[in-house]
Amino acid sequence: MEKKSVDVRREEIINACEELYKKENFKDITIKQIGEKTTFSRTSIYNYFQTKEEIFLALFQREYEKWIKDLNKIYEENEKLIIEELANKLAHTIEKRPTLLKLLAMNLYDIEGNSKMEALVEFKQAYGDSIKAVKRCLDKFVTNMNEEEKTNFIFSFFPFMYGIYPYAVVTTKQKEAMEKADVPFKKLTIYEIAYMGTLKLLK
Repeated sequence: MEKKSVDVRREEIINACEELYKKENFKDITIKQIGEKTTFSRTSIYNYFQTKEEIFLALFQREYEKWIKDLNKIYEENEKLIIEELANKLAHTIEKRPTLLKLLAMNLYDIEGNSKMEALVEFKQAYGDSIKAVKRCLDKFVTNMNEEEKTNFIFSFFPFMYGIYPYAVVTTKQKEAMEKADVPFKKLTIYEIAYMGTLKLLK
């Protein structure tokens, strides 16, 4: 099978998975459902992905790759940025990636544990490249930060991203439960949470 044909088929499968994931949760989506949204048979999916988790891992990898492109744009299109401007631009790149944030809010152990090593390594490379892209922006725009402070930022910023989606995207049931439990709740957008958190970490 030609590489171009393989890549096109893989993208179609990943697109089908992404479409379903916008409306359903990981545990509820099946390979059968994904197959029904493609132009080829469900059994053909196994020529490209061995498990549902591998399809999600590929979607995850693609989300990181898209985010990296936006991070690189910040680096390439700006000569100087004060920290408020950098926080604003980083927050906007995060705002564009709700699927990435939703994936980050999941239990990654299940996805990674049920994926072959080759797929996991490719995913980790994309994750690593996103760290490098953020670091490049810090090197260029936050010149008063030393290397230890940049490392501390990285290891705070990336875990911080895991919590954005659950705070920004709250279901009606969750809101009702918080009201009954008398838990204070303020509706914030992905951008607002990302901006405030990023700015605090940069300071």
